[in-house]
Amino acid sequence: MADAKLHSVVLVEGPSDAAAVRALAARRGHDLDAEGVSVVAMGGFGNFGRFLDRYGPSGLGVRLACLYDAPEERHFKRGLAQAGFGLTLARADLEELGFYACDANLEDELTRALGPAAMEELLEAQGQLSAFRTYQKQPAHREETIEIQLRGFLWNRKLKYGVLIVDALDLDRIPRPLERVLAHALSAGPPSASLHTPPRSSGSVS
Repeated sequence: MADAKLHSVVLVEGPSDAAAVRALAARRGHDLDAEGVSVVAMGGFGNFGRFLDRYGPSGLGVRLACLYDAPEERHFKRGLAQAGFGLTLARADLEELGFYACDANLEDELTRALGPAAMEELLEAQGQLSAFRTYQKQPAHREETIEIQLRGFLWNRKLKYGVLIVDALDLDRIPRPLERVLAHALSAGPPSASLHTPPRSSGSVS
């Protein structure tokens, strides 16, 4: 999408997260390209500062949203602090800016929302339940909970299954961070309004 047509950008850590955001948008009846919304995979949290510089107030100044993994939150706080959005950002401040945390990552959020039984039905429909059973029997995984087993099994399959799970979920069971990050990107209002002013509760960077 040409920068001139951009209204909003959703930053995500990787391509599986981007695919899930696009899948939810499609289920909600949105054409992201037509609505000027771009979903950008950063290639990891380490690249956040570069993308904030490009799309944030000091760059293109578009409305910015971000979906990130909770264990990496400190890196996003640091990047925002370096850009002048406060030294003491709390989770609520991040959400005010359009940044939503997945606990522990989006795949965990999605599999938890669908539930183990429905996940096994989905694996069976994809012809991979037998492979999952074999994975469960491996010594390294026998004592794990099924939730941890599913996380490990789907790790190299998350691009495919993220979309499949989004499509399988009832819309009222979509994980909150995924739902909210898309809503923030699609919301009306001036581009990047939430990023022009640091949260009142936070200190500023000198």
